[in-house]
Amino acid sequence: MSRILAIDYGRKRCGIAVTDTLQICANGLPTTPTHLLMRFIKDYCGKEDVELIIVGQPKQLDGSPSESEKYISPFIRNLKKELPAIRIERFDERFTSTIAHREMIAAGFRKSQRQEKGRADEMAAVLILTEYLQSR
Repeated sequence: MSRILAIDYGRKRCGIAVTDTLQICANGLPTTPTHLLMRFIKDYCGKEDVELIIVGQPKQLDGSPSESEKYISPFIRNLKKELPAIRIERFDERFTSTIAHREMIAAGFRKSQRQEKGRADEMAAVLILTEYLQSR
């Protein structure tokens, strides 16, 4: 089987998660600066068999698109051009950052660890991918 990749897109950096080849569990990959994200994904997909990329879809509480959508949509258009053979889907990412912070507290991360840039982004990507897998 192929892997599924998930992205928690941010203006400065992006959390990335990937499944194992059996698509059972999600694991975090290194958080990547947004301006290097396309290169990272292309390199990763060149080395690994990826059949699907899930991009988090931030929404307001009322279900309307978040302001971040204006940055994510152009990225997705470019991603489709760069990797036309890989299917791209969106998945609701509401509350994933909040849940990621709570999970870090529950797991016993020290405050300094929780403040490390990128740690919450990586965990948010893992949450997006885990929720996607559970929804199938």
